[in-house]
Amino acid sequence: MIEKEAMYKLTYGLFMLTTTNGQKQNGCIVNTVTMLTDNPKRIVVFVNKANYSEELLRKTGIFNVSVLTEKTPFDIFKQFGFQSGRDVDKFEGGRYATSENGLYYLPEYANAVLSARVVDCYDYDTHTLFVAEVTEAKTLNADKSVTYEYYQNSIKPKPNAAPAAETQGKGKWVCKICGYVHEGEELPADFVCPWCKHPAEDFEKVS
Repeated sequence: MIEKEAMYKLTYGLFMLTTTNGQKQNGCIVNTVTMLTDNPKRIVVFVNKANYSEELLRKTGIFNVSVLTEKTPFDIFKQFGFQSGRDVDKFEGGRYATSENGLYYLPEYANAVLSARVVDCYDYDTHTLFVAEVTEAKTLNADKSVTYEYYQNSIKPKPNAAPAAETQGKGKWVCKICGYVHEGEELPADFVCPWCKHPAEDFEKVS
């Protein structure tokens, strides 16, 4: 038996990955960025294939990683994690800093930014592992890096219980990953969260 909750006990950070299609920039939230070698400085990044950024990264081979801090508001996670760059311009209307490679990064809520160039990639079912050489690395401030656990406990809003009159006769299912609420007595087995794209098994019934 594999308990998914046990997997959540692994230590993760949270990062904003930025890349481009050559004309429009895009970004997504990732939780796996790790240093691979010190000389040359290389990192590995896992990106879900469902993300538009994964498609762009395979084509262009350049990206930035903004190391998010505990001060990052939930709106940033919604903006870059709960919608697709295929449908919207995630950077529209905002002002962002640019690194030497011409890509945006998020200085206000990040303590460091790493720019990198892909040197290899590997297919692992739902995700692609990118091996990349760091081309620029800059410390932005001394704020604490956010962990996945801190995000779950202190940033992500907790589902609010609806009044009894509203929930009478209804089922309420909450995504344990992002907090999206689906109403219905039954949750279809093939249901996919419209925010974080996780499957039905990551929902729990709360009413």
